[in-house]
Amino acid sequence: MSSPAQPLAASLVQSVDWLAIAPPTIAAVVGLVVLVADLFVAENRKTLLGWTSVAGLAAATLMLLPLLDGDRSTFCLTGDATVCSYTADRFTLVIQFLVLGGALLAALLSVTALKDARKELPEGEYWFLLLSSAAGAALLPASRDLATLIVALEVASLPAFALVGLRYGDRKSSEAALKFFLSSVTATAVSLMGISFLYASTGTLYLTQVADRIQNVDGQLHTLAQTGVVLTLVGFAFKTAAVPFHFWVPDTYVGAPLPIAAYLSVIGKAVGFSGLILVTVVALPSYADVWGPALAVLAALTMTVGNVGALRQQATRAYSAVRLLAWSSVGQAGYLLVPIAAAAYSGDAEKSIGSTVAYALMYGAVNLGAFAVAALVGRTKSLNRVSDYRGLYASSPLSALLLAFFLLCLAGLPPGIIGLFAKVTVFSAAVDAGLGWLAVIMAVNVVIALFYYLQWTALLFRAPEGEPEKHRVPAPLTAAIALTGVLGIALSGAPQLVLRFTDTALF
Repeated sequence: MSSPAQPLAASLVQSVDWLAIAPPTIAAVVGLVVLVADLFVAENRKTLLGWTSVAGLAAATLMLLPLLDGDRSTFCLTGDATVCSYTADRFTLVIQFLVLGGALLAALLSVTALKDARKELPEGEYWFLLLSSAAGAALLPASRDLATLIVALEVASLPAFALVGLRYGDRKSSEAALKFFLSSVTATAVSLMGISFLYASTGTLYLTQVADRIQNVDGQLHTLAQTGVVLTLVGFAFKTAAVPFHFWVPDTYVGAPLPIAAYLSVIGKAVGFSGLILVTVVALPSYADVWGPALAVLAALTMTVGNVGALRQQATRAYSAVRLLAWSSVGQAGYLLVPIAAAAYSGDAEKSIGSTVAYALMYGAVNLGAFAVAALVGRTKSLNRVSDYRGLYASSPLSALLLAFFLLCLAGLPPGIIGLFAKVTVFSAAVDAGLGWLAVIMAVNVVIALFYYLQWTALLFRAPEGEPEKHRVPAPLTAAIALTGVLGIALSGAPQLVLRFTDTALF
């Protein structure tokens, strides 16, 4: 009786492809190591925890290189090796590069921020939460079933709530964390309800199986399936800060430590958009007539509200520089939504998704660079107003030039060629999909954005009021500014590299 059971038991045991899951695993393991080490490291040597975290994120990023030789999958169904929970394809690797590279830059900013505010921010907990969030964010683009997708989303989000409100005794930080938490919990609840409806309709959580079965849903379950699609989209709209689910962004960015605001502006968006792509293009292509128009309208609203909100910021208002970057990130989210919406109308959905990924890579590099310079100015100007940047060129010429370059990239103006290139790519995706009205709205918003980006850029080179204040740049902050500057300039010199990097079979 025992012999037939042995092969059956053996068949249920599957090997794990450790190389495929190495990037998020390394980030998670280093996070645990740092949390335990914090118990034994002396107070005057806590900086070691930061550099250990930086090294861990660098190692996780480097582990993407061995995965470039081909697609790898693991945690697959026993009877069907093509249906898996984790897949490291080109789409996964590009998003993981953005997530882990962005987390690495945020970690460099954090080393300096924690040294300046050691009494306000507990270092061990800070690094553990940052690495945990980065691990979840790196897991999400590889997720190929709805359960893993939601788990990864929450692993990326829950530590971020704590990071926003981690500063001791800061009421503004606590309020920001609460607003971020409530909005995200609402999004998760709506997403879970939508996913439960999809599971009830199709009987599976795997994205490719959902795509196959949802086309043949029984008539009585058709309404349930449609409701599931809509609720799932609404949940991810919260995560991407799409209008009208954007209200938490400005206050959260202002209340959070600046490196965490930078982290949320890039990695938070990468998480939301990669999840949205997987749900729409991979799991629900047959419902393109539902999510395509919805995302097109959301894109138009998001870019318009974001740019108008940035335009209304007063240069002398406290934290206006961070608020402007926050509203700008909402506007940029609208541009990122355009190619995803276009994928519903285009015959080549992969090309449209490639445009979103290319734009996200450009945005990630230059936006983190802008936050890095904001962190530099914030060391001497704690209110971090836009007016505080007046005459920055006189006190720190290189930082001013790089910030001007980053802002021109975000505006899509030369010499920020990579920004112009990315915007043209997104614009082309809308036109090719027949969304001419959306392309017109995007063009109008680009013109609106020019005003506040150029206004800030011009302020950098105006005569300073009083004696120019010299900015001492710590080594980690220097490294973050230099890395983003080199990347932005290199890509502006060869913008086609971004599209070549993303122009492959994404799924």
